[in-house]
Amino acid sequence: MFLDDYHSRAGSRLCISSEQASRFAKRVAGDFNPIHNPDARRFCVPGDLLFALVLARFGLSQHMTFRFLSMVGAGVPLDFVEDDDGRIRVRDDGGKCYLEVERGGNTTHDESVVEAFTRCYVAFSGKNFPHYLKPLMEDKGVMFNPKRPLVIYDSMGFSLERLNGIEPGLELIDASLEVAGKRGDVLLEFRIRAGGEEVGTGSKKLVVSGLCDYDAGAMDAVVEEFYRLKAAHEADA
Repeated sequence: MFLDDYHSRAGSRLCISSEQASRFAKRVAGDFNPIHNPDARRFCVPGDLLFALVLARFGLSQHMTFRFLSMVGAGVPLDFVEDDDGRIRVRDDGGKCYLEVERGGNTTHDESVVEAFTRCYVAFSGKNFPHYLKPLMEDKGVMFNPKRPLVIYDSMGFSLERLNGIEPGLELIDASLEVAGKRGDVLLEFRIRAGGEEVGTGSKKLVVSGLCDYDAGAMDAVVEEFYRLKAAHEADA
């Protein structure tokens, strides 16, 4: 399974080290958010890795909603369980819930289908910055603190018309940013295509904290650093 390099087992639980999380963010998602760097002061495991592990264990359902309730630190033993109410939850040993998933419709456990969908969604999701966020912030005249950029995964969901024969591609169809003081709520809406036809739709919500006035020079420096890190990673790969 392609996720084997990005987690380890501790009995019945899964653990994700900072190095594993960082490799997933860069290799699979193309995500160079500094919060996923192993030495980050506020390090957290990428939400997309938790998303991928849920699909790997429980399969891909036609209708799924993921709510990210808290950030996962490095090396936290995690239980991935389906509770009596039918919801999937990711918890630590103390019972703290980090992710809650609702699902409906048919489900497939076909590894090729699950992996194809996972890779496609994660690659789309990893383009949050600068591809989607920068133009939104520029249009609203705000930006995150360039010294401590904080963009948090809030939720995502999708609906698929079918599960068979899907080799999907995701396309952004709309993006919006609502600003409330120093907080910004980002909504990204996408369509899911396969074989030239639309087979589903979905959306993703992000929270941007510590908003300040937009500074073109500071933003250009952040974008430049993003591409520097990306190029350095690709050179080492």
